[in-house]
Amino acid sequence: MKLSIIIVNYNVKYFLEQCLHSVQNACKGLEAEIFVVDNSSVDGSVKMVRDKFPEVKLLENKENAGFSAANNQAMKVAAGEYILLLNPDTLVEDDTLRKVVTFMDEHPDAGGLGVKMIDGKGKFLPESKRGLPTPIVSFYKIFGLSSLFPRSRVFGQYHLGYMDKDQVHVIDVLAGAFMLLRKSVLNAIGLLDESFFMYGEDIDLSYRITQAGYKNYYYPGARIIHYKGESTKKSSLNYVFMFYNAMIIFARKHFSRQNARSFSMMIHCAIYLRAFFSILTRFAERIFLPLLDALMIFAGIYFIKGYWEKSFIFPDGGHYPPEFIYIAVPLYIFIWLISVYVSGGYDRPIRLIKVFNGMVAGTVLILLLYSLLSEHYRFSRALILFGAAWGLVVMMAIRILLHLLKIKGNLINTNKNRRFVIIGEMEESERVADLLQKTGMNPAFVGLVSFHMHANNPNGFIGDLSQIEEIINIHRINEVIFCAKDVPAQVIIDKMSELKNAQVDYKIAPPESLSIIGSNSINTSGDLYVIDINAITKRSNRRNKRALDLFLGLFILGFYPVFIFLVKKPIGLVRNIFMVLSGRKSWVGYSPVPGSTEHVPLIKKGVLTPLDALKSAGISDEDRNRLNILYARDYHPVNDINILFRGFRNLGRN
Repeated sequence: MKLSIIIVNYNVKYFLEQCLHSVQNACKGLEAEIFVVDNSSVDGSVKMVRDKFPEVKLLENKENAGFSAANNQAMKVAAGEYILLLNPDTLVEDDTLRKVVTFMDEHPDAGGLGVKMIDGKGKFLPESKRGLPTPIVSFYKIFGLSSLFPRSRVFGQYHLGYMDKDQVHVIDVLAGAFMLLRKSVLNAIGLLDESFFMYGEDIDLSYRITQAGYKNYYYPGARIIHYKGESTKKSSLNYVFMFYNAMIIFARKHFSRQNARSFSMMIHCAIYLRAFFSILTRFAERIFLPLLDALMIFAGIYFIKGYWEKSFIFPDGGHYPPEFIYIAVPLYIFIWLISVYVSGGYDRPIRLIKVFNGMVAGTVLILLLYSLLSEHYRFSRALILFGAAWGLVVMMAIRILLHLLKIKGNLINTNKNRRFVIIGEMEESERVADLLQKTGMNPAFVGLVSFHMHANNPNGFIGDLSQIEEIINIHRINEVIFCAKDVPAQVIIDKMSELKNAQVDYKIAPPESLSIIGSNSINTSGDLYVIDINAITKRSNRRNKRALDLFLGLFILGFYPVFIFLVKKPIGLVRNIFMVLSGRKSWVGYSPVPGSTEHVPLIKKGVLTPLDALKSAGISDEDRNRLNILYARDYHPVNDINILFRGFRNLGRN
């Protein structure tokens, strides 16, 4: 056996599917075996591998064993002369594996090899080649000097920025996303150190390879796409703690005691500094827009109040009581902001209609509450309406201004009515176009581009691949989708690297898949259009579902003396009320189907299920699963209310 490929997967089913398709194509002509080690995924990855890739050797873990331990499981039984550790969020060219195996055969001094990696926009990933993170190199990295001077031989040692990315180099550290290793060297130095759970194991193994007298090579003759960040779903704080703690383990293992202690102190300082700035940045990002809205609305009402009372209410002198401006107005603003938040006015991308809906709902609520107050606290309906009008205008204006200034995270409605081209042949292109429509993207334009050149474009195509740059410019295209069934990975990577259009996103549709996968940039975790689950995964719907659970929980609790005569198990109802209010349950969840939760996204266990709306017995497991998929795909709070209305007698169910 020449090559063993090991892929450790954790809840990235659609990326894994694409990766396996590309690996299978790249294995043609090679004596190779493919392992997938699944770290207790709950997204249906295991079933997908069994169904679509039966020839893959699947190892299932009952818990998340970590990257090192999972890779070691497969390496212990791998039969290949070379072992490739590959991330699931990657795509390899058709000739990548043949090229790297040939290179290793021709370089017996090579213990390990890494390749040129690009992100989902076709940009080179600097971590393709790295230097050893000695204390001084780590200092330059942690405090930003390596970013300021990336090509410096002094400060740029972490990513070896002074080395030509298109030339072969001997390097210190291989990237964990693609590590080709010589089995005989692993037999001599040992496998991955399982002290490292997720980060740092690639640095440790690379260092041990060089200590054993072998070389690590950076080989740009082969390329892969790496959708950076997708396989770990890392949050910045979690990443900081895990990555830098891995550095401490490495230092204690390989540096002298004095150097390790100094390095450890520096790393701990870096952890706390990065954590502090990360929390501060996140807080500022979340509070910035609501705070700006509140300040602008308050300032506007303050000046409107002065003009209104002077010109119309107290022309002979006088003022509204201080309670109006210091108590009533902040309460009005609070209700408006909460209403806008619940309506989705603070979701990204921004939708102005959500802001409008939230302000209208908030104003109606304020007027209703106003009508219930005593005369002493009824200051002015006119000022409420003026304040609402001013608030709506200023909130719209702020968002439009931020959009025009292209402030990150504040773009208006960027994912709606986008313009697409799909590159492939007719059958697959039409399948992907239909998939795109069913994901709810509502594209403004979908053009089909033929992979092969034609003297005259066949019916249904607007051009061929050789004309793609002109097509993008003429049709103002936002996204290019490659059909992996028809377009080789090498051509996809070539075009992405060649075009490098900052205004265009690139995605790939794996064959026979219900997904379209892509990543906008090195800093994003990626975009995923999936047909089988849509609405329930939206943040706004998850928030609305939770808000409905809380509202109904409080309502049922308040009217419990009535419900006690309507439900079958009154004691169970009390338990369920508090389970829902505490967030451990939802009023509505999926119908239990043995082994089928993988078809739908995870939500909290429900008291009731879609089956309660049917009031029918004898529903098959297949039909239950279909109901769950429909519930997830077409979710709306009204559906929950309908299910509760029809199944309210079962609200005390265990």
